[in-house]
Amino acid sequence: MTLELLLDAASEASIRDDWERLRAGGHSSLAASTAAANRPHITAVVRADLPVPDLTPIVSILPLEIRLLAPIVFSHSDEARRGVLVRPIRLTPELDALHRRLHAICGPGGDLPHTAPGAWTPHVTLARRLILSQIPEATARLAPAYDGSIVGVRRWDAARRESRILWNS
Repeated sequence: MTLELLLDAASEASIRDDWERLRAGGHSSLAASTAAANRPHITAVVRADLPVPDLTPIVSILPLEIRLLAPIVFSHSDEARRGVLVRPIRLTPELDALHRRLHAICGPGGDLPHTAPGAWTPHVTLARRLILSQIPEATARLAPAYDGSIVGVRRWDAARRESRILWNS
């Protein structure tokens, strides 16, 4: 289960445009997923069990201004030819504080290491399994860095394939 940070409408549209530009170029892209829950987001908490948290301590800081940076690739450790294309989010003190508050609200738990406070790299995924040799061509199709905001939080239950908006400003 995850807690995910949701983007403002313009940022979400820009990410969806990135997905479409990748697909139009014949690259791996999240545009290929037609599931209703396929929505641009920043994953903040990942745990096997995640009760619905009380978000009262964070709602006063949303919306939160962010900077969506130029795309980068996280390489797969098990497959050297492919990677995950992401748009990183500048980790400001305010975004770090939001992330830490979310974890505090959720209480102690079995966080995945890459989402734990201090180890988190906030990002929005653009493509999974992108062929590494295609990175220059794929990234040339994408929008440059831009400003946006985080406006909401949702809970995603992968086992049930259900999403629930917990807060939207």
